[in-house]
Parts: sequence; C-alpha cells; structure tokens
Amino acid sequence: MAEIAAFAQRGASRVTPKIMHNLLHRLPMLKAEFTQIHAPKFPHLVEQLEFLADVVEDFAEGAYKDIPYAAAAAAAFAIIYTHRLLDIIPDFIAKVSFEDDSAVVRAVLIMFEKDFEKYAHAQHLNWKKVTVDP
Repeated sequence: MAEIAAFAQRGASRVTPKIMHNLLHRLPMLKAEFTQIHAPKFPHLVEQLEFLADVVEDFAEGAYKDIPYAAAAAAAFAIIYTHRLLDIIPDFIAKVSFEDDSAVVRAVLIMFEKDFEKYAHAQHLNWKKVTVDP
C-alpha cells in the first residue's frame, strides 16, 4: 500500500487550482458515472467516490474552508484517476478492473483520514459509512 500512497501523493501534488476548477464543473457528470460502477469486490467504492467528490465540490466552491489543500487535491486526484479509462489496471478487465481505483481511493482516505472525518462530521455525514475498506 505504501507504493499506492506514494503514487497518490505524487498525483495530488500535480493538481493545480486550475485543474480543481475544471474538475468542479465536471463533478455532476462524474457523480452520475460513479453510480454506474459495478464492482462487487469493492462495495464501498461508489460511496467513497461520492464522498470525495463532495469534498472537492465544497472546497472548490469555498463552502468548507477547513480542509487542507493537500487533502482536497488528493481527493481530486482519486476522482480523476478513477475516471481515466486507461490506468494501471484498465477498467474493462474483468474481476480485477477496479482494484487499482479502489486502492488509490483508499490510500487517499487513509492519508487524510482526520481531515475527511472532520469534514464528514461538519456535513452531518456518517463517517463510518465512508469506510477505508475496499
């Protein structure tokens, strides 16, 4: 998992305010796409992605200012990575297709767990539902 965490950190470090702004405008479409993910081995993935999308949206719109930029950038990277068609394990490969996506999302949730938990409580969300489990 250390390699995935390092990968996510590198990716997050490349998320600029312009990328965050562009992602903000694509979030409604991406949220709809996330609901179409069929990954039985990763039952929490859709909920985790929706949570991260909410973090990015609230951060980018200035609705929640207590989250560090690094956490919002990592959330943005996880969303962007999951949306890409060609990633470490392409999503069209059966049985293992979402393993890398889930790993990146979990790594981001773990790296910024305290910040995300604080955000969840401020938004009256059940943090335990947004698990770091696959």
